[in-house]
Amino acid sequence: MWTIVVAGGSGRRFGRAKQYETLGDKRIIDVSRSVAESASQGVVLVVPAADVAAESGVAGGATRSDSVRAGLAAVPQDADVVCVHDAARPLASVALYHRVIDAIAAGADAAVPGLAVTDTIKVIDTATADGAVLGEVTATPDRSTLVAVQTPQAFRADALRAAHRAGGDATDDAALVEAAGGRVVVVEGDPMARKITTPDDLQWARAQVETSRPETSR
Repeated sequence: MWTIVVAGGSGRRFGRAKQYETLGDKRIIDVSRSVAESASQGVVLVVPAADVAAESGVAGGATRSDSVRAGLAAVPQDADVVCVHDAARPLASVALYHRVIDAIAAGADAAVPGLAVTDTIKVIDTATADGAVLGEVTATPDRSTLVAVQTPQAFRADALRAAHRAGGDATDDAALVEAAGGRVVVVEGDPMARKITTPDDLQWARAQVETSRPETSR
């Protein structure tokens, strides 16, 4: 079982390369890699091309899917299960890895963690956007059928490789396996596996780390 930790982004939305921000006494990228190493036989770290030597990783691509493909090329061919994890979710636990891996062992092609959606969701037509109006509502899906998906995501290695051979692009790898006809299941996610997208997310993560520290270490 191998894990690809994706940390190849430039941090445009965050304002800088968030994977190198500190979380406690470690960097986000190091925390994510350490958890992956605890759950896997091997880890491939995907980073910006300029950081390959410093981080002992492989160079990412122009898109997330390109970066995963670069990481997948470095995974041994005899791997049975491959997990893909966003480094920007450093508080994902080993237990979360085990949940998605167990679902693959039970017969799924892909397994993703998901959390129930509590907000009402609206589908909009962005072509109708006008100034402060983001778009016109076209549908309101039943939120009981919706989940917010996280990483790590686990895959049968051959299913993930086949899905990526088509060269498509998606916001997560499960979508590529789904498009290829694979069976994708959702397991219980974890609120602690929140993605660090904004500085506010980073402050939240730092607060979680600080709260979990033993009193004697403070």
